[in-house]
Amino acid sequence: MSQQDPLGTFIARFFNRVAARSGAYSAAPTAFISSPEPRTIGMFARGKQLIAGNYLFAGQLLSGARLEFWDLPQAGAEFQAEAHGCAWLDDLAAVGDIPARNCAQTWVWQWLERYGRGQGVGWTPDLTGRRLIRWINHAFFLLQNSEKAQSDLFFRSLAHQTNFLGKRWHAARPGLARFEALTGLLYAALSLEGMERHIPPAQKALARECASQIDDMGGLSTRNPEELLEVFTLLSWSALALRETGHHVTPEHEAALLRIAPTLRSLRHADGALARFHGGGKGVEGRLEHALAASGVKPAAPEGLSMGYARLSAGRTSIIVDAALPPQGKASHNAHASTLAFELTSGRRPLIVNCGSGACFGADWRRAGRATPSHSTLCIEGVSSSRLTSPSRDGSELISSGPTHVPVEISSVTDGIRFQGGHNGWAKTHGLTHARTLELTFDGRGLAGEDMLFAVEDTEKATFQKALDHGVDAGLLFQIRFHLHPEVDAAIDMGGAAISLALRSGEIWVLRCEANAEMSVEPSVYLETGRLKPRAAKQIVLSARAMEYATRIRWSLAKAHDSAIALRDIRRDDIDLT
Repeated sequence: MSQQDPLGTFIARFFNRVAARSGAYSAAPTAFISSPEPRTIGMFARGKQLIAGNYLFAGQLLSGARLEFWDLPQAGAEFQAEAHGCAWLDDLAAVGDIPARNCAQTWVWQWLERYGRGQGVGWTPDLTGRRLIRWINHAFFLLQNSEKAQSDLFFRSLAHQTNFLGKRWHAARPGLARFEALTGLLYAALSLEGMERHIPPAQKALARECASQIDDMGGLSTRNPEELLEVFTLLSWSALALRETGHHVTPEHEAALLRIAPTLRSLRHADGALARFHGGGKGVEGRLEHALAASGVKPAAPEGLSMGYARLSAGRTSIIVDAALPPQGKASHNAHASTLAFELTSGRRPLIVNCGSGACFGADWRRAGRATPSHSTLCIEGVSSSRLTSPSRDGSELISSGPTHVPVEISSVTDGIRFQGGHNGWAKTHGLTHARTLELTFDGRGLAGEDMLFAVEDTEKATFQKALDHGVDAGLLFQIRFHLHPEVDAAIDMGGAAISLALRSGEIWVLRCEANAEMSVEPSVYLETGRLKPRAAKQIVLSARAMEYATRIRWSLAKAHDSAIALRDIRRDDIDLT
């Protein structure tokens, strides 16, 4: 979502339109100097849905005949923007048969006829960059059996879009959008006859963005793992394209790849999926492995935090904890109130998760997904640890207040590894600091946890006492939530003293807690991009009340004794977009 003010947005759109239409008569190349191998990965199942006339973009499902693709009457603005990015070419190419090629050719030729001279919502730097990458990647798929007039029109549009990017890449928002624009420009300049003049400025601009946008920890200011993967993928593609055409890769570009690769490895769960924090999902299946392999960066285990996340890993178990301040300022437009939340995966099976980003299901779900109760952590009286601003005129909501200090320590203990962290997100509202300790055993079969709320300073004690006085019931209600993946079955066991969690792999995990907390199983949701609606799930909730200046809840999560040390988990999950 744009973070520009309305006037700035209007000005950017005006100049985009001028630049788009001024290049409509660009001198057209007639061939590729070099056509980079297709490296974008599509989904076969989604491609078959597109061929069948079911179009799912930005969480909106519309149906229609092939010739109606650009005329669907109920298509929202986000639906249209995603369609103009042409990433659906990846899915059609994954199918690769004649019906798939017919769809691809029909929709691209229609786009050229309707929008090719600079009209439509697709003429923004980031969408143009995304579109150019796909058109070049799948050019031979698109041009097969095409007529000369169509081929000429296709090449003319490639030149037009390249020249547009040469003028307007800087208008893209810093971060992923600008990397998309510059990668598209560089891809086209390396591939098309007559576009070579764009290579040096594109390389210099990309080097500047690598130096300014990728921090020393190999992360982005948004702290969005999936966004970092997309940036890394673009940088890997552009580096490979440069090398394959005999051009050098700038030191800043190389250094950014070297910084990002170990960070992404730390943010990857045991099942290969990314941790889902701050608006990011698990990532397109296979893209992370492909990008890491293509980068040529050797594996390395970073010490300490990676982009503000702590990783605990042992045996078949991986745990990733949000262990830093939430993103600040404009970088917080997708940020979540998830400080000290964690996710846990066992082998190929996610167990403890966050609800995820609800952006694709509308504004209400997006706001709900950002709140602390949608994460596997502690929350006081339903108040999020970070608060959002009121929606601005462009609909954006930024982090307005929250933790200002998040001390963290990771250390070894006798039988495993320990994470200790805290944050003061409720110090001003309730006078309390949250501290969390997680200890994972060396075999990955047991996790011991402790959550504390305490007030130390006199001002904090006064705030806590005031909050107590305003309450109707004794003490301040707080809850520790463990959101479960939809494929996890939860059942109350041992007369209510434990909850058994069954994974499809056959593993059984058991969660227990001290008697000073009430344990229950309640409904939850799993918010996942690419589906039509949220998936029903469950959550375990530990409820208690803080009545003193220090309150502590201890809990444990361990594999049942009859669970095998290693399982051959070969069961495949059916792809279901609903």
